[in-house]
Amino acid sequence: MQITRPDQCIFVKFRKHRNVSLTPSASASSKLELANGAAHLFFLVLSSHRCRIDEEVTHKAWLNRSNILFTGTDKWSLDKRVTLVNSNNSDFSIHISKVQVTDEGPYTCTFQAYNKPRITHVYLIVQVPARIVNISKDVSVNEGENVNLFCLAVGRPEPTVTWKDQKYGLVSDGEFLDITEIKRQQGEDYECITNNGVAPPDKRKVKVTVNYPPMITDVKNMPAQLGKTAILRCEAMAVPTASFEVEESLLCGLKNDNTLRIKNEKTRSLLLFTNVTDKHFGNYTCFASNRLGASNASMLLFRKLSHTHGVRMCALPFPRSGTVCVRACSRAHTQPRA
Repeated sequence: MQITRPDQCIFVKFRKHRNVSLTPSASASSKLELANGAAHLFFLVLSSHRCRIDEEVTHKAWLNRSNILFTGTDKWSLDKRVTLVNSNNSDFSIHISKVQVTDEGPYTCTFQAYNKPRITHVYLIVQVPARIVNISKDVSVNEGENVNLFCLAVGRPEPTVTWKDQKYGLVSDGEFLDITEIKRQQGEDYECITNNGVAPPDKRKVKVTVNYPPMITDVKNMPAQLGKTAILRCEAMAVPTASFEVEESLLCGLKNDNTLRIKNEKTRSLLLFTNVTDKHFGNYTCFASNRLGASNASMLLFRKLSHTHGVRMCALPFPRSGTVCVRACSRAHTQPRA
């Protein structure tokens, strides 16, 4: 009897059929590792690991633990996935199709030659690609709250789980990701990655939205000329998106002025003047608000001074809660000479 390459570890990865043939070396122990449901058929090393029998065999059998699979060519197993590949004087091999995790375990090939029992063992290890089975749903929280994310994965061997910050590339190991007193800058996608080396990593993302009240980020005083166009801009950052308005009192009775228009966009509000007159000069207040709060800022539209003319500002009281609307007086004056 010839023994070929004893104690060889055979790694098998399957995609479509996930089959395995067991062809052990006589009087040797081997380990067979295969992937159940992996992505591609990578390699199969089996032909060099089989019993080569050069003496008369009177009895032979395959067993899985204590269960008899075959005795010679007689099948005892009721599992249709287990078949006999070869049964001759030099080879005795079985084949398992559509391998499952429950197929893992010891397999024994035993035969008798010249009334002497011979035994060889193969241990089948079934590898399962890492897979995410449960993960946090997208979450929306207010700034300053705590966020707890989870990502549960299964696989054989046991997979690793890593959380990755998509914006900054930071990495946290483990199934759970805890963020204490979250900041608005931390609102983004967080990616869970699980891997055990059997197949490509499994990845899924969780979107974390951080809500915060409006913060006006850009307002500017703007010069304008009579009869020309002008724009006052007010920009604000907020989640949810802020809504903009200018109170009627602060428009100083200009609400019905067809030369004045308010255009609200996602993160900014534009006050558009199509034909600037003296009554348009003055102070305007932009209000930005959402369900978490509000913010306001003032902008001045002022007359662009020439070398000989200027504009004099005066404050006109408006009868609403002591509000004062600042408007330019229509009378110009000559700048004093140096």
